[in-house]
Amino acid sequence: MDVKKVFFMSKKIKVAPSLLAADFSNLEKELKKIEKSKADALHLDIMDGHFVPNFSMGPKIVGTVNKLSDIFLDVHLMIYNPYDYVEKFIEQGADMITFHVEATEDIEDTLNYIKKCSKKVGLALNPKTSFSLVERYLELIDVLLIMSVNPGFGGQKFIESTLKKIDLAKKIKDENKLKYEIQVDGGIDDIIGKKCVQKGADFLVAGTYLFSQSDMQKGVEKLKSL
Repeated sequence: MDVKKVFFMSKKIKVAPSLLAADFSNLEKELKKIEKSKADALHLDIMDGHFVPNFSMGPKIVGTVNKLSDIFLDVHLMIYNPYDYVEKFIEQGADMITFHVEATEDIEDTLNYIKKCSKKVGLALNPKTSFSLVERYLELIDVLLIMSVNPGFGGQKFIESTLKKIDLAKKIKDENKLKYEIQVDGGIDDIIGKKCVQKGADFLVAGTYLFSQSDMQKGVEKLKSL
C-alpha cells in the first residue's frame, strides 16, 4: 500500500526530520538516511526572507526531493501570501502544506484551496501568537503546527511556554471531538519531545537532534517511543 496514502491512519507518535538541518551538498545521501530511519515524513521549511529573517528552499528543491524520495513531504510555508504559492508546491510534489495564521488574511480560502487540491492541510502559529487566532479554523485542518521557537533558524532552544499551547490544543481537540494532529517544531529532542507528548503532541519535527545522531534511525525510534 502507498505509504503516503496511509500516513494519517497511524495513531502512533509521528516523527519528521527537518531538511533544514541536512547537508545539502550530499542531498541524495541525506534523503536515503532519512528513508532508512523510518521517519513518517520529511519536513521542508520554506522561507521568503520577509515573513522570517532567512531564506531557504523553493519549489524546485521540493521537486528534487520528490524525485529522489518516496517519503511523505510535509511542506511548511513561512512566507507571506501563501495562497499565491500553493499550486507551485503541489506541482512539485507536496503531500501536505502548512502555512501561518500570521501570514495572510485569506486563511479560510487558503485552507479550502489546499483541500480542493486533495492535499493535507496544516495551520501554524508562532510562539507569541494567541491561540485564539486559530480556534475558528480547527475543524478545517489536518494538522495544527505549534512553533516552539521563533521561526527562521534551526538549532534554537525550546520555548517552555509552548507546553501550555499544546495542552490547550489537546483539550479543545478532545472536548470538541476534532481530528487534527498536534505538531510541534523547534528545539525538539528526546527530553523536550517527551514533555510535548505528555501534553498532547502527536507529531514531532526535529532537525538538529536527528541529524546529529550517529544513527538517525535510533533517534527516530526514541522519539516515536515517547
